[in-house]
Amino acid sequence: MPHQESRPAIRIPGATSHTLAPREEGRGREGALRYLKAGTGAPLVLLHTVRTQAEHFRSLIPLISEQYTVYALDLPGMGYSEIVPGASYDEPAMRAGVERLLTELDLHDVTLVGESMGAVLALTTAADLPERVRRVVAVNAYDFRDGIARSGLLARVVVGAVLTPGVGSVVAGVEPKPALRRILQGGLGDRSALRPDYVDELLRVGGRPGYPTVARAVYQSLPSLIAARSRYPEVKAPIHFVYGEKDWSRPSDRQANKNLLPAADFTQVPGAGHFIALERPDVLADLLNTAV
Repeated sequence: MPHQESRPAIRIPGATSHTLAPREEGRGREGALRYLKAGTGAPLVLLHTVRTQAEHFRSLIPLISEQYTVYALDLPGMGYSEIVPGASYDEPAMRAGVERLLTELDLHDVTLVGESMGAVLALTTAADLPERVRRVVAVNAYDFRDGIARSGLLARVVVGAVLTPGVGSVVAGVEPKPALRRILQGGLGDRSALRPDYVDELLRVGGRPGYPTVARAVYQSLPSLIAARSRYPEVKAPIHFVYGEKDWSRPSDRQANKNLLPAADFTQVPGAGHFIALERPDVLADLLNTAV
C-alpha cells in the first residue's frame, strides 16, 4: 500500500515536512518515515515520547533552529509515519527507524536529543553509530518499570486494560479526549503546558487506521526499553541526562543511571514533570545552544 502523508493541523514556523521512502530489509518491510526539518547548522535529531509525534517539540524547535539543522522524527508507525501491518514496535525496531534517518540522510556530528522513549532510543542509536553521533541528551529516560502507568490512577487503569489479552486491542481503539488529556497532564508539573490544539492533533493521529494496534504494541514494548539500559555503557559520545523534578522516574531509577554512567552529566529541572519539551523548552534550548 503506498504511503499517503496527511497534513498535521499544527504548524511550526520554519519547519518543513519530509518523508523517507519505505524499504525492504531482512526483517521485512520498513515503512515510510515522516520527519520535520528546520534551521541551519550542525545536525540535531529530536526523538519524541510514548504516544506523541514530532510536533511534541513545537516550542523547542524555534528556540534552537538558529544554531542547528533540526530533524524531528515521527518514530515508526507514530505521528504520520507509515503504519505497516504486523510490524514490531519493540526497542530494536524503533531504533532501526532512527538509524535510517541518520544513515539515509548521511548525517554526521549529530546531537541526539530524546525525551522518554526517545531518550532510550537516542542512547542505543549512539551505541550503534558512534561515528555519527557527537552528543546525547537524554530527557526523562523511559527505562523503568510501569512507565506511563505512574501518571496516575486513570493511566494505570487504561494501560492495564490496553495490555490485557483479548480486550486490549479494543480498549486501545477507544481514546476519549478527557482521558487522553488527563493522562498526559499527569506528566506535567504545569498542566497548562498541554495545549488544546496539541491534544486534538494527537487524537487525530490516533484515529488513523491501524493506530490502536501501534499504540498497544508501544505500551507492550516497555520491557525492551528497560532491557536497552544494558547498552548505555557502549555509548562513546558525551551523555547528558535531564530529569524533571516531578518525572515519573523515582530517585532510585535516576540513581541507577548515575551508577551505570558515572561520567555522564545530570540536570534536574525544578517543578517539571515528564514532558519537559512541553513545559520547559527554554531549559532544553539553553542547554543545547550553549554546547554548539
